[in-house]
Amino acid sequence: MEHHTLIIGNKRYSSWSLRGWLAMKLSGIEFEEVVVPLYRADSHAELKIANPAAPPKVPSMKIGSGAIWDTLAICEYLAELVPEANLWPTEQITRAHARSVVSEMHSSFLALREFIPMDLSKQVPYGDLPDEVEADIARICEIWRDCRQKYQDKGPYLFGELSLADVFFAPVTVRFRSHTVPLDEVCSSYFDAVWSLPDFKDWRLAAEKEEWVIENGNNYGEQKTA
Repeated sequence: MEHHTLIIGNKRYSSWSLRGWLAMKLSGIEFEEVVVPLYRADSHAELKIANPAAPPKVPSMKIGSGAIWDTLAICEYLAELVPEANLWPTEQITRAHARSVVSEMHSSFLALREFIPMDLSKQVPYGDLPDEVEADIARICEIWRDCRQKYQDKGPYLFGELSLADVFFAPVTVRFRSHTVPLDEVCSSYFDAVWSLPDFKDWRLAAEKEEWVIENGNNYGEQKTA
């Protein structure tokens, strides 16, 4: 198997890096991890040094001399590379459902991203949020409730067993926690299941040790140029 290197941004802030990293962990393949601090004068240059074949974005994956630089593309690559890992649900309609909610997470919820950036060091009391942010939160909770109702007999995650759908919603738990977003019993139970993932715990512990701080930033590492 080719050598795989995953280039990520600050673990405290980079939501898309978290998704790529969790997907790699879920796949079970070995990989080298390279962390490039974002929003610094040398970030672009360091990202190009780390992965010359990719634009200066996080996450990106270096595979030999090739590269992938979109989180969803990385996830699909891993699903094809390691089919036995069952990164997507095995049943066809369920798999299509999972891909639908992942695609929605990948392309939507812009108000939530703008107003509540991922920040593992932040936790403030819940307060009035803009209507468009509340609408995003409501839609995400609707997705969670719908999936849990349909697949609760198969396990604690969105589609029962752990999948890429949970990988994509993991950073949302950080955003919700940072603003103490109130959740009903179903959503709170799902939140706890994701928050308790051992790999997610490892990520958070590593984030606590980082010395880099981004002041007054939005969309930290949101799959864009750093």
